[in-house]
Amino acid sequence: MAKVKIIGEQPLHGAINISGAKNSALPILAAAVLLDGESIISNVPQLTDITTMVRMLRSINILAEQSGGKIRIVNKKQVKHLIPYELVTKMRASFFIAGPILAKVGMVRVPMPGGCAIGSRPVDIHLKGFQALGAVVSLEHGFIEIRCKKLKGGQVNFPFPSVGATENIMMAATLAEGVTTIANAAREPEIVDLADLLNEAGANISGAGSSTIVITGVSALHGVKHAVIPDRIEAGTMLLAGLITRGQITVNNVRPADISALLSVLSETGARFEIENNSITAALGARWRGAQVVTQPYPGFPTDMQAQLMAYLALAEGASTVRETIFENRFMHIGELQRMGARIRAEERTAIIEGVAGLSGAEVKATDLRAGAALWLAGLAAQGETTIYGVEHIERGYEKLTEKLSALGARIKRIN
Repeated sequence: MAKVKIIGEQPLHGAINISGAKNSALPILAAAVLLDGESIISNVPQLTDITTMVRMLRSINILAEQSGGKIRIVNKKQVKHLIPYELVTKMRASFFIAGPILAKVGMVRVPMPGGCAIGSRPVDIHLKGFQALGAVVSLEHGFIEIRCKKLKGGQVNFPFPSVGATENIMMAATLAEGVTTIANAAREPEIVDLADLLNEAGANISGAGSSTIVITGVSALHGVKHAVIPDRIEAGTMLLAGLITRGQITVNNVRPADISALLSVLSETGARFEIENNSITAALGARWRGAQVVTQPYPGFPTDMQAQLMAYLALAEGASTVRETIFENRFMHIGELQRMGARIRAEERTAIIEGVAGLSGAEVKATDLRAGAALWLAGLAAQGETTIYGVEHIERGYEKLTEKLSALGARIKRIN
């Protein structure tokens, strides 16, 4: 198990470029199954999850070549319908590929997916969406098998705005016969990015970014050149790194509108921002104030920033509350922050935080991607040395995080 050692209390200063969004790149790579010919996807972050998705494409007979932040994909052969167990269990986002394969070849067989252990994220909402388009679903021996002669457009009503299900059904519907309407669709920027790619490839999708998406099926899609949007979660995390260390950093290659909910909360705590086009500079004049936050689907406060914000609020003046409404098991970082001196208690899905004047370095363990990011932030602000185990969780979602923070003045060493 890899680990990092952080010497805290080093104010961060300087500018950093934000990488492409992992949560946009993964469904876009899955969508390559639908695109005939050659596609070039750029601004792709170099992460383990991306490598897993590239291997997934290769396993189903698609050529995928990765060179830095650019991936060349050539789709000219018959796509295989069986997704390897080894890859699916590594990454829950691998289920994104089910819809494209189903639409392309009429059948897909996929093991039950894995991923971060942050709560129940059932795939039944995806499966009901496929059934609404005429597919037949069966479960046996740990596999999900989905079949159809030809997907037919239909009405898909989600009980909640699931990002993954919205993307999966939207991709499948691009090659269905007729019109598909997705009601209560998720509205995240990553969904808009995926819809933009598909429309560039010849799809007919309208309403992406709203709660109702309409897809008129087409007979085929062609290859494209597309750049992935910036990672709004990395941007927010890096802004917090500057604030929690009482430094001043500028994040470039960011879309400020995508993180407006976070900026609003941070402004309430006393943070100041200078925003120019695609860059944000953040700073604090003194110790910051507490806040009351509820995670919500976009455009509300993102669950993927909840843990990082909690590390920041642990050092705020006064009390804060953070209510998690998306995932039921996303407070696993609380115990680790307590080891560093944070005063946090959980009451069901609400965390009550009593701000302390300082944190102390300790040995802690990352249990999932965003919890790991919260511990990095706490370690940057803590007195003394913090050792974080489970670095592989963090590296699933942040490209070259050690190098980027070091360039801003952090004292970090990664140890294999």
